[in-house]
Amino acid sequence: MADSTTRRRHAVLDVVLQVRDEGLAALLSSGALPGGELGPGETLEASARRHVDARALRHLEQLETRSLPRASGLATAYLGLVPTDVETDGDWHAVARLPPLAPGHREVVLAGLARLRAKLSYTNVGFALAPERFTISELRAIYAAALGHDVSATNLQRVLVRRGVLEPTGEHRGPGRAGGRPAALFRFSSQKLEITDQFGFLRPPGV
Repeated sequence: MADSTTRRRHAVLDVVLQVRDEGLAALLSSGALPGGELGPGETLEASARRHVDARALRHLEQLETRSLPRASGLATAYLGLVPTDVETDGDWHAVARLPPLAPGHREVVLAGLARLRAKLSYTNVGFALAPERFTISELRAIYAAALGHDVSATNLQRVLVRRGVLEPTGEHRGPGRAGGRPAALFRFSSQKLEITDQFGFLRPPGV
C-alpha cells in the first residue's frame, strides 16, 4: 500500500520551449505545465513523453525534482526543446509574459529557462531549437530569443565554428525582397547534446 501511495503522489511535469513569433515560448495546459501522475511501473522519462507530443521534441532531459506548494509528494520536471520548423499546436505563451500558473509551476519554467540559457553557452543544444538548415542571421535570432538579449551574428558564427558546432552545407538561400547577396546555409554538426566548451559563456553585446 505504501508503494502505491508513493507512486500516486509522484507527478511529472514538462517544460517544453520553442522559439516562436513572440520569442521564446512555453507550452501550457489549462494554466499549468503539461504533466500528470507517474503511472505504476512507468519510468519518469516515459511519463514526460506521454504528456506531450514527443515526436515534436528534438531534445528532452531531466530538469529537477521538487516539492510543489500545496501538493502532496514530489514533482519531477523535464525540459523539452522543439525546433522552430516543427509545427506544434497547443497553448503557447511567451516566457516573458506568462499568465498566472498553478502553484510552483512558474518557478519550474524559470528553472528550465535557466538550464537552457546556461547550456547554450557551453554545449551545442542550439540544435534542438534550430531548423535543420539555417542562415547565421536566422540562428542569431533564435539564440537572441532564447538568451533574452541581443547576439552578434559575427561573434556567434566565430564561436560556434571554432568549437566545431556548425558546418556549412554548401547551399545558399537567395536574397529576399530587399535584395542583397545570397546567404550561406549552415547546420549543426551533431544532433546529440555535447559539451563543446565547459567554460563557455555567451555575453550580451558590450559586456
